[in-house]
Amino acid sequence: MQADHKKVNRKINIAKGQLEGISKMISEDAYCLDISNQLLATIALLKSVNHEILSAHLVHCIFNSSDEELRSKLQEIDVLLKRIV
Repeated sequence: MQADHKKVNRKINIAKGQLEGISKMISEDAYCLDISNQLLATIALLKSVNHEILSAHLVHCIFNSSDEELRSKLQEIDVLLKRIV
């Protein structure tokens, strides 16, 4: 992985903390919309981590690949984009 490991790990650790907080909210029978808002915040953070990783992939793996590798890598990205969308 070519993304900034420190930055990605920091965000993943924040997401872990958010999930632990959400689990606690559920155990404490917190208000549904408060739980949902926290879930949305965690999802947004994970999306930003995914963006960071995919951006690094584009820069380091796609742009620097040979013509032969490029077609294969673009097909991989296409499959991933279908899963995202």
